[in-house]
Amino acid sequence: MASTSRRALRLLSLLGSRRQWPLRELATRLDVSERTVRRDIETLRQLDYPITTVHGPDGGYRLGAGHTLPPLLFDDEQALAVAVALQTAPSTVFGLGDDAARALAALEQVMPAPLRASMQSLRLTRLQNYWEFPAPPIDSTALTAVGAAVRHRHVLITETLRADGSRPEPGDDDFLPARRIEPHHLVVWAGRWYLVAYDLADHEWRVRRVDRLHPRPTTHRFTARELPGEDLAQFVMRSHDRGDTPAAWPCTGSARLDLPAGVVARWAPGGSVVEHLDADHCRLTLGAWSWAGIAGILATFDAELTDLRPPELVQAGRRLAHRWATMTETGDSDDPTWLS
Repeated sequence: MASTSRRALRLLSLLGSRRQWPLRELATRLDVSERTVRRDIETLRQLDYPITTVHGPDGGYRLGAGHTLPPLLFDDEQALAVAVALQTAPSTVFGLGDDAARALAALEQVMPAPLRASMQSLRLTRLQNYWEFPAPPIDSTALTAVGAAVRHRHVLITETLRADGSRPEPGDDDFLPARRIEPHHLVVWAGRWYLVAYDLADHEWRVRRVDRLHPRPTTHRFTARELPGEDLAQFVMRSHDRGDTPAAWPCTGSARLDLPAGVVARWAPGGSVVEHLDADHCRLTLGAWSWAGIAGILATFDAELTDLRPPELVQAGRRLAHRWATMTETGDSDDPTWLS
């Protein structure tokens, strides 16, 4: 059965690659008898794939009119996965909405009726939760350039963009010279695209936000290096200087934590910034819809907090401390049911 399925998928690919195929050539390409090809074609027709027989000396087989893309063999679960992926992808790549919609429509056209019904059964309306801190969508051309450089192992020349996507000019206070890097891996985490790369100037591994990069491809090849550490995910999550910027919130504050920057970077919410101070301390800057919200997030780290900024955050912390003290005072320590 597995061999038959692979052969059927290959047959569909061949039929989709050109207008018409003679039976003998299909048999040669698939390395099977002409009888087997006929049987596979009948099987595909039973699955509602419109394969037309062309009679005459120049006859053969071709896909029905309107099927310009090679049909795909999807079961119900795969069709559902494609529908969900195409509807959620536009949230991370700029300008992908129309392309994703066209791709979904094209797939629906080449799907057999039962699978088309499965794909059409789920239409999503994606709403952003208050606790989501998505990065700005990435320009698809930039993502393509970075992805191609990773695949072909070509050195990239990158410039750092501002948080709003604008490009600093020489002479601006925030202008940074272009860097030559070896791009090794793309990682998606918490709605953000990160590039794991080796910086050729300072000879260090770096993690960079792809939406903050202006890439210029080159044709200079590099040899793959041994990646830092055994766990690529942990390297990305614990890199505090990966290019994150504070998200726009009504309130933004910061505090000094008695924890290493790598630990805080791993657990800090998206849209926050971790600054390395020394081996055991860092500063966390984050936002929320209230000062109490910031104070509450800081309290989840269960570490000493000092040098809170601004004064409104300090006042919010005092109010929360009073509330928590009141909660513990009203509870009867001899009766644990008050916690339920």
